[in-house]
Amino acid sequence: MVEDDNSVAQMMGMFFKKEGWQQDVAIDGVEAVEMFKENSGKYDLITLDLNLPKKDGIQVAKEVREISPTVPIIMLTARGSESDQILGLGIGADDYVTKPFSPIALIARIKALHRRVMMDNSNNSDSNVTKGDFDIKTDHLKISKARREVLFDDHPVTTLTPKEFDLLFTMAQKPKQVFSREQLLELVWGYEYYGEERTVDAHIKKLRQKLEKEGPQVIQTVWGVGYKFDDSQVTK
Repeated sequence: MVEDDNSVAQMMGMFFKKEGWQQDVAIDGVEAVEMFKENSGKYDLITLDLNLPKKDGIQVAKEVREISPTVPIIMLTARGSESDQILGLGIGADDYVTKPFSPIALIARIKALHRRVMMDNSNNSDSNVTKGDFDIKTDHLKISKARREVLFDDHPVTTLTPKEFDLLFTMAQKPKQVFSREQLLELVWGYEYYGEERTVDAHIKKLRQKLEKEGPQVIQTVWGVGYKFDDSQVTK
């Protein structure tokens, strides 16, 4: 938990304790990055305040993502503007909660993110999954859900966050089908979402940027409707 407000940290600490969760608390951005660098494999999830002393949450998230592209991050902040939400989600946060927030709602989001990670870990340990198995094979893309592996024209895409991977997997399962933002929120986030639909836009933007490093763009905007995956017209 990266939180400089002691009252918030204590309140959430009580709820976490009831769930049987262990926590470490960093009170500023510098301490948070140092703690994560020293024990990056220790943490199942990070709650990250945006407005922090010494180093703000945006910079912390960027540095955490350089260390681990997959650790789930839920951003907590008193800022409520859409631009702040898009900025936070765009740099790799998986979810965004505006203060004041319901502890019960936050707990539900933490459980949803952690449940998805545990399912992925379980799939990764399945001895029946072999190196050559891919759940999705299109003209240019191969995706293994169990290994969280993405190949674009046989080039690995290794920097996707959990939500970016899930978005790509969801759309690539049904090439050319248009998904609305509401559908993607329901399918990918998997629980009642209280934030803005711009959350999807922010994740799609980041996902596109990462895919473009390996090849042409395969996620298309259908104006007024949503997004679709289509690589049928892409040439190497």
